[in-house]
Amino acid sequence: MSNDTKFDIVSLAKKAKQASLQAAQLNSETKNKLLTAMANNIIAEQNTIIAENSKDISAGEAKGLSTAMLDRLLLTPERIQGISDAIIDIVNLPDPVGSRSAMTNRPTGIEVGRMRIPLGVIAMIYEARPNVTAEAAALCLKSGNGVILRGGSEALHSNLAIATILHDTLKEFSLQPDMVCVVPDPDRDVIAKLLTLNQDIDLVIPRGGEGLIRYVSDNSRIPVIQHFKGVCHLFVDKYADINKAVNILVNGKTQRPSACNSLETLLVHQDIAEEFLPIAATALAEFSVKVHACEQSLGKFTGAILATDDDYDAEYLAQEIAIKQVSDYEHAIAHIQQFSSDHTEVIVTQDYSRANEFVRRINSSVVMVNASSRFSDGGELGLGSEIGISTSKLHAYGPMGLEALTTEKFVVFGEGAVRK
Repeated sequence: MSNDTKFDIVSLAKKAKQASLQAAQLNSETKNKLLTAMANNIIAEQNTIIAENSKDISAGEAKGLSTAMLDRLLLTPERIQGISDAIIDIVNLPDPVGSRSAMTNRPTGIEVGRMRIPLGVIAMIYEARPNVTAEAAALCLKSGNGVILRGGSEALHSNLAIATILHDTLKEFSLQPDMVCVVPDPDRDVIAKLLTLNQDIDLVIPRGGEGLIRYVSDNSRIPVIQHFKGVCHLFVDKYADINKAVNILVNGKTQRPSACNSLETLLVHQDIAEEFLPIAATALAEFSVKVHACEQSLGKFTGAILATDDDYDAEYLAQEIAIKQVSDYEHAIAHIQQFSSDHTEVIVTQDYSRANEFVRRINSSVVMVNASSRFSDGGELGLGSEIGISTSKLHAYGPMGLEALTTEKFVVFGEGAVRK
């Protein structure tokens, strides 16, 4: 991006559209070699990335960003290695572009099937998490799309450092660098204008706070895939294995509380509460988890606060959790249906029929039995990196990998067939 156009989102979108036509024509071998080079170059330039990231961290601390936000923003050598590894995971995935469904013969003499094709230009609007810049770019390139990446102001230095590496790698392969466009202007007016460019942008994916996603959804002329907050529930059924339940609770809440797949609400069947809650209290206290508990559970937790409906609707993204006893199985189902954000729900139970009923009746994008909510992730579910977790049912639902970044066209073969 040249200096005279870097703040011109209209020009940038047109360049991305033009570059996406080249991206759509790349074969799998070229795309895999390109992405491998990007992964290697990110490792080679990690000192530069970390130096730029430190500027963002310092600015974030000065602004008083939350611990959760700073954690999302931080890049370390281990996390940069994780970015590189995620790109290599994408390299190793099958390329969906050009794959065909089974062809079927029609009585009219035509043969009909479908072929996967790129969506075109995808705009990502996201906050913090500079790893999204590299991983979203890799997913879009592997699926034959161009991408416009507009990160938050808090990660601007990190995002531009990564963008420079991606652009340099594209140039090494004599490819148009505008296949990956990173918007360097943090002004919200840029988003407002971007959302009107439906002639050049085919899909918008916002990732971040609820306010950002609602703003994009309310103002976009372009189709939007929503990634709303992750109010993830764990229901400990009366037939639960206590040890499994405690381990799943601790892992889901404390392994990385700033992630959208971390647990925010614990529901406990009253028949197991007297045995389970004191053990859970001890386990959560080891990680200094702040507890908002219902009236029946309040006395089980030292320093707990009485929970309100706002707590059951909250995405804490911190060492904090809401806890409620439920009178029966139906009460748990009703609570989840009322407060779910359609992200991820978990049941711990040894009763096979109740587990299957939970899976059938809860329609969040990911439903789990006896497993940590932290597995609600594209890589863990076998998709490679994800571009987001869709909480809207069209055109994708749940973690979005390569196939979700394509669509299908009909292909028809005939031998001079005409319609009568």
